[in-house]
Amino acid sequence: MASVTVKRLGQFDFYQGPHMKEGIHFCYAGKGLGVTAWGMNVLELGPHCTSYPEHDHVGDGQEEVYVVLKGVAHLRAGDVNERLEAGSFVRVSPEQRRMFVTQDEGATLLALGATPGKAYQAR
Repeated sequence: MASVTVKRLGQFDFYQGPHMKEGIHFCYAGKGLGVTAWGMNVLELGPHCTSYPEHDHVGDGQEEVYVVLKGVAHLRAGDVNERLEAGSFVRVSPEQRRMFVTQDEGATLLALGATPGKAYQAR
């Protein structure tokens, strides 16, 4: 593997499979770059997207950090309902259920995740 890998957002392959959701393009950006130390995905949520699945990471203990690269997304996590725009960072603990929705404007999110104290295994 090369010691440096450079890709632009449009150069990653989007997930194509039985778990695709309407209004969501998902890609394994970390895998596309050869990252092996943590998970890194890009989520493109279209306008009026409500199909991002609510989930937590109790089972694997994974912390996640989301960075809004462009657009506006609304985070719903417990009693938190936060409007996140480009440049926003948010950390979500493993046990917290979370989901994102969009309104008139879609959003592109970078999702970073790993389990503290455990070696990462790419999926």
